[in-house]
Amino acid sequence: MAEDSPRGTAAEIPVTSNGDAEDGHDDVFQRDPSQVMPRTLNMPETRLSPVSYSPSVEEGIIEAGPYKRSVSQPSSPVVNPSTAAASRLARCSSDSQAEPGALRPQPTSGPVVLTDDLRNPAMEKLDLVRKWSINTYKCTRQILSEKLGRGSRTVDLELEAQIDVLRDNKRKYEHVVKLAQTLFTQLGLMIQTQRQLGDAFADLSLKSPELHEEFAFNADTQKLLSKNGDTLLGAINFFIASVKTLVDKTIEDTMVNIKQYETARVEYDAYRTDLEELNMGPRDANTMPRIEQSQQQFQLHREKYEKMRQDVVIKLKFLEENKVKVLHNQLLLFHNAIAAYYAGNQQQLEQTLKQFHIKLKLPGGDSPSWLEEN
Repeated sequence: MAEDSPRGTAAEIPVTSNGDAEDGHDDVFQRDPSQVMPRTLNMPETRLSPVSYSPSVEEGIIEAGPYKRSVSQPSSPVVNPSTAAASRLARCSSDSQAEPGALRPQPTSGPVVLTDDLRNPAMEKLDLVRKWSINTYKCTRQILSEKLGRGSRTVDLELEAQIDVLRDNKRKYEHVVKLAQTLFTQLGLMIQTQRQLGDAFADLSLKSPELHEEFAFNADTQKLLSKNGDTLLGAINFFIASVKTLVDKTIEDTMVNIKQYETARVEYDAYRTDLEELNMGPRDANTMPRIEQSQQQFQLHREKYEKMRQDVVIKLKFLEENKVKVLHNQLLLFHNAIAAYYAGNQQQLEQTLKQFHIKLKLPGGDSPSWLEEN
């Protein structure tokens, strides 16, 4: 039974390091233990060598021994053959698709940093909003403290007096313009009534032979008065336009500069008060930067206030000269025109208009007819 079993026959075949059978049975599994088992403290490096199969050899062994590095061939890690083949295939396909001489993009990583072109506009807007908020808060606090009588304000007595006089004169000039417009409207209605009355007298002079001379005389008088009234209306209209231009443009332009000056004054007092409060507090490493920054802001607003104050002084000086010149001519025109009209001096009234280069537009036409010119 034991001789016929294939398993028993195979067990009797001794196996050596090269896999060949030997005749001696005494050497089977009797190798030196020092050559087979590694030492405990000084274990040499080992490597696994692949087993080569051949048709004549069905079984083999794996040798274990010290690893000797070759100088000419560097060692490489054990790689799965299927994984290595797949990686080589992928690398070849990528190399075939890439253009010759082209640089492969290198992956980059790290924090995203905004460039100056994208960062500066946003930061500038944010800084402007922050400065506007701080400035508005300081100015509002200064205005409220002044109204409540708790804060101090910078006052230029001479300049403030000139500004008050200008504001009072502006209100009075506006009132004069309104009254002159009312006079122009009322005179226009009266002149229109006189013209209609002259037409009615002329019609009655033709239909009443017995009163022909009386109706004709009154018709001529009313027509002459209406004609002189048109001349007076032209002079009044020119007076209104000139004074209105003085009030709405020249004086208003100066008032804009005065408002800017007052705003600069409030900002100056606000930063002055802020600096005074910081100087009254402690001086240490934390407060000194704030004091220096407040000092810089105070100096900037002080220069702005002085500049605006000088501009207002110059504007008021030129405004006074222009105002005297304009009002002198317009008041002279108004007086001469009114006096000539109510005196019935037609020639003096027309001469007044020529003196001030006033051209009249007759009602119903731009130019007089050839009958009136003759």
